[in-house]
Amino acid sequence: QVQLVESGGGLVQPGGSLKLSCTVSGMRRSIFRMAWYRRAPGKQREQVASITDRSVNYAEFVKGRFTISRDNAKNTVYLQMNTLKSEDTAVYYCYVQSVTNDVDWGQGLQVTVSS
Repeated sequence: QVQLVESGGGLVQPGGSLKLSCTVSGMRRSIFRMAWYRRAPGKQREQVASITDRSVNYAEFVKGRFTISRDNAKNTVYLQMNTLKSEDTAVYYCYVQSVTNDVDWGQGLQVTVSS
């Protein structure tokens, strides 16, 4: 059974930083792509950033502020979030896709940016 264990969410003031982590276990096939999505109150889920062995992609609204990285040996993906804004408040979800296109989602982490 695939498990995604997320950590690092919480409350931070505007301009602050947080680092999210997501460790995957139990996946039968190799991981192809890992990503972070988010769902803000009253909005649809949207992709924040994704990473494969060859490429990294960011949504426009996080470029220059967020950095996604991956430790293949640990099956872990990170999201370093800097210069956080109130509009970054959302539930953040880890996503993993195998080389055979199996996908799984984490439970979600609440990130609240507020003074």
